[in-house]
Amino acid sequence: MSKQYVIGIDGGTGGMRVGIYDLDGHEVAYAATEYVTTHEHPGWAEQKPSDWWNCLAASTHEVLKKSGINKEEIVALSYDVTCCSVMLCMKDGTPLRDCLIWMDVRAAQEAAFIGACGKDALKFNGYGNVSAEWMPCKALWLKKHEPENYKKADLVCEYADWLTYKLTGKWTANLSNMAARWYYDVPTGGFPRDFYEAIGLGDVLDKFPKEIHYLGDNLGTLTKQAAEFLGLSEHTIVGQGGVDAYIGCFGLGVTKPGKVALITGSSHLAMGLTRDYKYSKTGMFGPFPDAIIKGLGLLEGGQVSSGSIVSWFKRYFCKDLESQPGGAYGVLNREAEKLEPGSDGLLVLDWWQGNRTPYTDPNVRGTIYGLSLGHTQAHLFRAIMEGVAYGTENVLQCYRKSGIPVKEVCMGGGTTNSQLFMQIHADVSNVVVNVPENPQSCTLGSAILAVVAAGLYKDFDEAAARMVRYTKRIDPIPENHEKYKKIFDQYQKAYGAFGDWMRETTALNK
Repeated sequence: MSKQYVIGIDGGTGGMRVGIYDLDGHEVAYAATEYVTTHEHPGWAEQKPSDWWNCLAASTHEVLKKSGINKEEIVALSYDVTCCSVMLCMKDGTPLRDCLIWMDVRAAQEAAFIGACGKDALKFNGYGNVSAEWMPCKALWLKKHEPENYKKADLVCEYADWLTYKLTGKWTANLSNMAARWYYDVPTGGFPRDFYEAIGLGDVLDKFPKEIHYLGDNLGTLTKQAAEFLGLSEHTIVGQGGVDAYIGCFGLGVTKPGKVALITGSSHLAMGLTRDYKYSKTGMFGPFPDAIIKGLGLLEGGQVSSGSIVSWFKRYFCKDLESQPGGAYGVLNREAEKLEPGSDGLLVLDWWQGNRTPYTDPNVRGTIYGLSLGHTQAHLFRAIMEGVAYGTENVLQCYRKSGIPVKEVCMGGGTTNSQLFMQIHADVSNVVVNVPENPQSCTLGSAILAVVAAGLYKDFDEAAARMVRYTKRIDPIPENHEKYKKIFDQYQKAYGAFGDWMRETTALNK
């Protein structure tokens, strides 16, 4: 009797990752194919949907070859992708332009306009600033600046919706995108039409996909064309996918209130589930109803730039280290580990693409303060990791101010590749960092959606209990935490002290 397997797909910022898993969550094979992001202007970020599809095929063919598994043994697949990555499309899936991916913050003026509308829908962003990343902001920018494309488009959708169409031939919208970034409010009946009309986007509601699904819903099977292109069977079930980091919660075993998931990668996202729907000015987003699991709200705080800053530094300033043993990251981690907390006076503000929470400000930018002639690559590398960790602690403090104690986090993603980076997070925030056996939490999370869609487990709780195992624990070092507390205090003062100057200076480049 043949075994059963599922595929988890993770369409991240940097590329398409595909994993094959057995029903106990063991990774059988894994492959990744990179795609390109273009930055035509500061704050802009675009990708070609054709690259996503071609890279998905490349990764899927590679992972099947590595595993040696017959395609008929792949029972189901599901997927997570970046959000909000906004597209204009025709009904046949043809994009009218490249996608404005999540980190694109060109719609800053539109975000300010929307934030001033005074509608109750603004509760989802804590009655504070509206993020230029979100769907209405990008849609309004496209309507204003590219009216011909906007008018011609049959659909205004996201990466997840387009991928659903390519896999199944169906246009669906998923509640993780809709609740978290489209202001869709399940308890009050759906889209707040008065909000969309007030901001000049009443017509966009007719362009959104009409069929709505929860994460893990069974969408049927792959089309013949998709199956042939990907090298899979037409009998493979497709589970409704959605937001990458949210689905990563499943891969971290976070399916109930009481745990905080920290998904790391190009960006950082801290998430927790709640049954309590309270909205206030906390510096956090949400709770978003049904964004992950029906009947639960999702609280969210995050950073636009985190791992992307680390990779930016390596790519442009450390090419001389690539040929050394362990490559640039190996050298930098070894040398940075020798340094004391604080990187000899360097302080990094992690706002390369603006700030998501708690300030929700697309017009501030990254800063490295304290440079002297004695600083090295290793100093800068460690300071960047520390700056990212300060940004994470700024988010976790919002949880604490909201009455949600954070003493432990469940961490997945790219940060788990560096013992030093994880230790810095533990030390800065004075939390225990728990790391699962498989740190690719998003890919595993998508596999969990797939098994639920196929009916192989009754619900997400059962699937996560069977498929997620923790194997590493990083405890904070008290003396390091005491040092970082003083530096973090300075980090927190920076926005109030320099925010106006940053916004004025950023405006000079527009």
